[in-house]
Amino acid sequence: MLDVLVVEDADGPRTDLVDYLILKGFQAAGAGTGAEALRIAESRQPTVFILDVGLPDCLGFDLAREFRRRHGLVCGIIMLTGHSSIDDKVEGLASGADIYLVKHTSMREVEANLRGLIRRLGGLRGRAAEPKVPVPAAGDWWLEAADWRLVAPTGDRTMLTATEFAFLARLMQTRGAIVSRAELIASLERPSMVHNDRNLDAVISRLRRKVLDASGVELPVAMVYGQGYVFRAPSPAE
Repeated sequence: MLDVLVVEDADGPRTDLVDYLILKGFQAAGAGTGAEALRIAESRQPTVFILDVGLPDCLGFDLAREFRRRHGLVCGIIMLTGHSSIDDKVEGLASGADIYLVKHTSMREVEANLRGLIRRLGGLRGRAAEPKVPVPAAGDWWLEAADWRLVAPTGDRTMLTATEFAFLARLMQTRGAIVSRAELIASLERPSMVHNDRNLDAVISRLRRKVLDASGVELPVAMVYGQGYVFRAPSPAE
């Protein structure tokens, strides 16, 4: 059974969401502080963490980073918070979250995002030996599907989240061709993005910074105004 840990300091919302997820077939538990969440995670090994930002003993952003450090890419992270500014969303995604939702989101939408994230986690891991993006010649950009890493022409590697891996895999399948926002959102299985595709821009902004910090090379993904995004780097053979 899929295990979800809801980290929220408000008793009512935490209990409501845990009860709802149990009703929908998940194994779910709640924690009211970051310290409690870390203790529970040691014994339960949750599949997905749902985190608030404003916890009494830490920030959810820092907790997300700690879960990424401890559990790597085998877990999913959803931020569910009242902090709704673009800067907060970018910070949440930069901290390692796969999905960023605000608290007026319905439980049904939380569930839809949760199920989509779990499909990506399972699907990408299940296809680890068969990367969707072929490994090209040396000196090119490519994806290591087994470890969810992007390799730059310099050989430097950037660890990706499930969302980032799915985004780059879709673009690199058809490098040089524009992929529409709608196609990208569909490939990411992110219901929340259908109504607010600025979240897609936040994912890309965060990814560009990560790649530049890790490799010193600019990620060759460009926005084509009014159309979508394109992976512009040609292969060395071209």
